[in-house]
Amino acid sequence: MCRLFGKNLAKVRKDLHWSQERLALESGLARSYVGDVERGIRNVSLVNICRFADTLGVDVTILMTFRGQDDQVKDSAETTVEAA
Repeated sequence: MCRLFGKNLAKVRKDLHWSQERLALESGLARSYVGDVERGIRNVSLVNICRFADTLGVDVTILMTFRGQDDQVKDSAETTVEAA
């Protein structure tokens, strides 16, 4: 789920033509934290989920909608395991 959230966060950020650094500065969070969240390697608190949504000017549901993405992530994970 962290990976799916991160994917949505990155998409919205890129759609706005924002860098990770800008999102970090505007939200008051560290750039390294933003990058870790987008890569799905950090658990995100509800407070920070709301902070990201508010900063980006989107509803929280935009960042938390994962319908249809789960299969893509599973396929990607299987490909990574097969390559190793």
